[in-house]
Amino acid sequence: MAKPKVAIYWNASCGGCEEAWVDLNEDILAVADAVDIVLWPVALDFKKSHVEALDDGEIAVSFLNGGVRTSEQEEWSHLLRRKSGLIIAFGACAHLGGIPGLANFYTKDDIFEAAYGYLPTVENKEGTTPQLTTKMPEGELELPEIYDTVYPLDQIIDVDYYIPGCTVPADLIMEAVTAVLKGELPPKGSVLAPSKSLCDECDRNDSKPDKMEITELKRPHLTFMDPEKCFLAEGVICMGPATRAGCGQRCINANMPCRGCFGPTDDVKDHGAKFLSALASIIEINDPEEMDRLVESIPDPSGLSYMYSLASSLLARKRFERETVKA
Repeated sequence: MAKPKVAIYWNASCGGCEEAWVDLNEDILAVADAVDIVLWPVALDFKKSHVEALDDGEIAVSFLNGGVRTSEQEEWSHLLRRKSGLIIAFGACAHLGGIPGLANFYTKDDIFEAAYGYLPTVENKEGTTPQLTTKMPEGELELPEIYDTVYPLDQIIDVDYYIPGCTVPADLIMEAVTAVLKGELPPKGSVLAPSKSLCDECDRNDSKPDKMEITELKRPHLTFMDPEKCFLAEGVICMGPATRAGCGQRCINANMPCRGCFGPTDDVKDHGAKFLSALASIIEINDPEEMDRLVESIPDPSGLSYMYSLASSLLARKRFERETVKA
């Protein structure tokens, strides 16, 4: 009997989700034995033509990590959607837009100006920026178009399932692969992780006071953080109340507060808004000037509350007068 075909592809992301497969350790051998990997550019030498030659729907499941920022990434996403029975958005960037989605606070021109202009390490007196075509002695080269907006995967193609995380924990990968092989997947559109908040399973839960009240916010690198106490109770911002569980408390166990890479639970539409609501509910300040002082103590409140989810939020991006948003 033929093994189910599997594709793994990398869009706009850092590459950590590719490392997540390696984190399976010896279990990756069991995965490789159970499936026929037909695309994995970071590890195996398959070409686009190989995928194009497959019948539509011939790939059982494609795991796509990263959001979509370029025309090439969009092209590959549509190709794999057509060739795959199932598409799984793998990791925070495909699921929510991720860290690259924070670029939606700026225009493409802003980013080019910084990256190719005034940064201290840049030497570019001609002011050259990426072009779609470049003439060379061998002929004209074409480069992918960089879009003005970062899109989570489901804003580009139909997505069947989501595996959250930055990066995805090994146990969730194995559970997803097992569910696909056994045909025991939940309803389409499900996030393959528990739909409860991280606070619900946090080991520091017992340290929270019955009524939590804070009057100041502290930054982790300027604060001694007791490894046994709730971060929020200590005045350190933690997105645990608004963030989905299932990560294994990796940051918490390293004595660092949650920054929300697993995204919201099923009943939340906007991750950042949910977090801000939870934070506001425990701030015990009535004086307007003191409230202003507290707000100003957060250097980047929008970037913090939407660190992983801006591109998939109700905001989606900062609006610009002459912005052209991709249809």
